[in-house]
Amino acid sequence: MNPRLTQSFRFLRATYADGVAELAYAFDQGEEMVERIRFPDAPALPAERQHAFDAALRLLHLVAGVSYYKAGVPPKIEVEPLDEATADLADALYLHGLAEFAYRNGLDLRGRVAFPRGGATPVAAPVLDLPKRTLVPIGGGKDSLVAVEAIKSIGGAATAVWIGNSPLIAACAERTGLPTLNIQRELSPVLFELNRLGAWNGHIPVTAVNSAILALAAILYGYDSIAFANERSASAATLEYEGQQVNHQWSKGFAFEAMLSDWLHTHVAADLDYCSLLRPYSELAITRAFARLTPYFDAFSSCNRNFRILGPKPADRWCGQCPKCHFVFLALAPFLPKPRLLSIFGRNLLDDETQAAGFDALLEYQDHKPFECVGEGAEARAAMYALSQRPEWQEDALVARFIREILPQLDHSQLAIEPWMLPSDEHRVPARLQPALQAIG
Repeated sequence: MNPRLTQSFRFLRATYADGVAELAYAFDQGEEMVERIRFPDAPALPAERQHAFDAALRLLHLVAGVSYYKAGVPPKIEVEPLDEATADLADALYLHGLAEFAYRNGLDLRGRVAFPRGGATPVAAPVLDLPKRTLVPIGGGKDSLVAVEAIKSIGGAATAVWIGNSPLIAACAERTGLPTLNIQRELSPVLFELNRLGAWNGHIPVTAVNSAILALAAILYGYDSIAFANERSASAATLEYEGQQVNHQWSKGFAFEAMLSDWLHTHVAADLDYCSLLRPYSELAITRAFARLTPYFDAFSSCNRNFRILGPKPADRWCGQCPKCHFVFLALAPFLPKPRLLSIFGRNLLDDETQAAGFDALLEYQDHKPFECVGEGAEARAAMYALSQRPEWQEDALVARFIREILPQLDHSQLAIEPWMLPSDEHRVPARLQPALQAIG
């Protein structure tokens, strides 16, 4: 079966038993694709949470389906009719969460993504008196560690949670000193066979999938909040293509956060909060906060290329070539002594002329921002400008080039780093966690 020629994508069933959720999908009348999510040491579910758990499981079925739908993007989606809020959420996720995938593959999903509507609007979700503790997703990078330490600073009960088998994330989670929860996600092997047969492929909104998994985990294990570490620049589009904003980080952005937060309050539990603790802050403000967390310097990594490698040397944790390496190096540079930064990365990325194109993309100089989880171009320009004013950096190849070639083209009044330190008022952090914000700013 060539998945690109299929006519329908079908949501078959979502079940849960003994700590394992099974999510089944199919194209047309083809072979079932069954994904499994494994929740370790799963407790018995209290009867009063059953309805909420069932609603969260239905959400997970819809959201995780994005990984399979994109293999064929057929014109019809078959699922039981959804109420308006659920259909709105699903339509937005598949359209905007797959915008980069569509752009790279020359597809237009507008008018194609349409979940069936007409389902009954649910009655208001109850208050479940969930235990006042927080699931904090750990990604191995600086942002989630800043969030962890902020919650610890107010004595908040929290668990470091991650999905998958990364030894680097496990090491970072252990370093936090928090209780840990490691959930496993097993994609259907049929998907890999479809890829071999010519399926469409590309970026999916994985943060949305992880969010739906954690909503189910919160009901199962008993947590009243899920606090991601997505900064405000995650809402900024990577580029615009044929009238549509394309944002690599859409499911990390505020629009998705607000939509999912509202949906959980109305469909799952009125006291289940979903937020990003770092939403008020820029990448630079978060990086400044991380620069104070020295115990993590030899454990963290934001590098995607070397993410599966956990080695004893800095070079084992940072490839030094990818946009994440470039951005984290540049963002940390204004806030750390230069020798300390070089010891983290094991090299000086700004003194390597071969890296010019990568840093140009961050600066949005003759290129658009990379399709990666990096800060805004204006943030990168502010960081580079700060370095251009410091003697210890001025002679490094790419800083010298910035001074010589790029800086004369910029408005110096827009390059100050201080405005990036100011928090925004736009966030969904619940009152219980708001005191933690003081530890970040």
